[in-house]
Amino acid sequence: MRYEQMSENAFKGKIQVYLEQILGDASLILKALHEKDQCLLCELDELGHIFQDMQGIASSFYLQSYIEEFTPAFIELAKAIKALSEHKHGALIVIERADPVEHFIQKGTSLHAEISASLIESIFFPGNPLHDGALLVRENKLVSAANVLPLTTKEVDIHLGTRHRAALGMSGYTDALVLVVSEETGKMSFAKDGVLYPLISPRT
Repeated sequence: MRYEQMSENAFKGKIQVYLEQILGDASLILKALHEKDQCLLCELDELGHIFQDMQGIASSFYLQSYIEEFTPAFIELAKAIKALSEHKHGALIVIERADPVEHFIQKGTSLHAEISASLIESIFFPGNPLHDGALLVRENKLVSAANVLPLTTKEVDIHLGTRHRAALGMSGYTDALVLVVSEETGKMSFAKDGVLYPLISPRT
């Protein structure tokens, strides 16, 4: 995910521009639909790219909004999950906010290290003893790794793996925001208040 820091007004302005472009393009596609021998694949592909770009901007904005008050290292976190996603290295990162979380987790290995994208990437590198379990972030520190989180007790999509179930569980018991990277697909998401949200990368 390309990180783009912006104000709420700037975010709303950009989304409005994208939506207006989508409406205009969709109107042209609708007209072309009734023309003979008209192939719409290129137009539909471009419309999909616009949606992707809009989702990418929304992803970076909401991630910034939810965690910047609680850690100054949100840019490093965004860089880390983007790199992990590109390599399909599974990851689970708990960002502590107002509620203390340690009494909800089975503690793994203490770190108390400064937050950096490269360190996070190395922790979740396959084969690293710390790559299983969750990384705990508090303010500007990586507190511990290989933590075990409570799984959600709610009914969820059968395709969701243990990482996603743990993210939903942790974010349901506390106000923590939990970042997830799927090992199978490389897809990024975050859990907040027991709900899973997609994180989308815009075109580069």
